[in-house]
Amino acid sequence: MPMAAARLDPDQVVRTALTLLDEVGLEGLTLRRLARELDVQAPALYWHFKNKQSLLDEMATALQRELDETGGHPEPGAPWQDWFSEMFRHLRRGLLRHRDGAKVFGGTRLTGTGHAARQEEHLRLMTAAGFTPGAAARAFFIAYTFTMGFVIEEQAVHPMPGERTPGYDVEERAARLAPEHPLAAAVSGDFFGDDYDARFEEGLRAVVAGVEATLLTAS
Repeated sequence: MPMAAARLDPDQVVRTALTLLDEVGLEGLTLRRLARELDVQAPALYWHFKNKQSLLDEMATALQRELDETGGHPEPGAPWQDWFSEMFRHLRRGLLRHRDGAKVFGGTRLTGTGHAARQEEHLRLMTAAGFTPGAAARAFFIAYTFTMGFVIEEQAVHPMPGERTPGYDVEERAARLAPEHPLAAAVSGDFFGDDYDARFEEGLRAVVAGVEATLLTAS
């Protein structure tokens, strides 16, 4: 084994990659750039990560581990709607801690099975609430995809706290649309307004209500 590769700690590589992600974003995160940050030659990284996707898989696994470690457990007897909603609030908060957090997390393959213990707990609670295991899994998937899509759109406007991407000016959009599309102009704030917390809560309530209406009695 090459000496540079032997000295590399994969956990340190992932931590450094997450720090670099916050600085340069997903597009700027390359194995070559990461190697420079670690002061090693790029081939040393390829000993542990055969390509960028394998690095992203490990980064997503680290994010999932952090979510599991910082997430609470449902209170005994708590309505499923309460802890179910909090689980996806917690996911959103975790993704927002990192630039392009949702893009890194989505579509990756977790490299361990540590997340399965929390998943098993939630499935047991959902089946106790009246869901079939399959319906519970679909409920999680629906809420997960809503949260992921929401955060991707949120981070397009606000990549990191205090930052705002140019081109999402509500008043400018409304003025441009108003002459020919007055209704579209009138709802510019609903599309590009900054109260993402309130908008997420509104969407989450709709998801939970829909899950309850369509999946709770599913067979």
